[in-house]
Amino acid sequence: MRFVRLLAFAVAAVVLVPFAHADGSPVNMVFTDVNGANDGVYYVSPYTGTANGQAVVLFCDDIKNEVYIGEKWTANVTNLGTALSTTNGFANTRYGGVSGSPVFSTAAVAYQEAAWLTMQFASHPSDLVSLQYALWDIMNPGSEPTGYGNVSYWLGQAAGNYSGINAGDFSIYTNTGTLCLTGQVQEFIVRTPEPGSLALLLCGILALAAFTSARSRRVTA
Repeated sequence: MRFVRLLAFAVAAVVLVPFAHADGSPVNMVFTDVNGANDGVYYVSPYTGTANGQAVVLFCDDIKNEVYIGEKWTANVTNLGTALSTTNGFANTRYGGVSGSPVFSTAAVAYQEAAWLTMQFASHPSDLVSLQYALWDIMNPGSEPTGYGNVSYWLGQAAGNYSGINAGDFSIYTNTGTLCLTGQVQEFIVRTPEPGSLALLLCGILALAAFTSARSRRVTA
């Protein structure tokens, strides 16, 4: 009985933890809501949405475009780790795939810094606007006032700490079609565990379940 319960838990854990969508496989996106934090003009990350019906937390790196609640679009998914190890790996992203991008030549670093910043929102809920301004400024330098709040601080922290992230845990969601810097749906960064990590999690849970089952049989024999 314990084995059955643990097996059920293992299956549930894998189902409920969001899988990273594969590179090159467009997904159907829906923007579902904002968190309510704003600067009087813009609502700031994190936002919520769905990708192929699966709930995702969205962090916007793109101040030059817009999105509205309920909007639907199709997005390419670029895993950051894969992009870093692949020639032209950022081709399907707005800021690494459009030659007029302000960070076109340094997109690899910019996206890593942006990914690091997304990790700070949960632990600094009172500073969401500063974090969002910093996130926008990385991709479009000068787009928002870096003198506001703690923007300059966060930009410095991102520049000094981005190398410590696990790049494979992040994906960039960019609208399909010919990319432009303006007039399209905003681009988002999503943090998702790697499939390999999920496989290890499942194997560990199944091993624990098997051990518990064997131990139970020895005790009751």
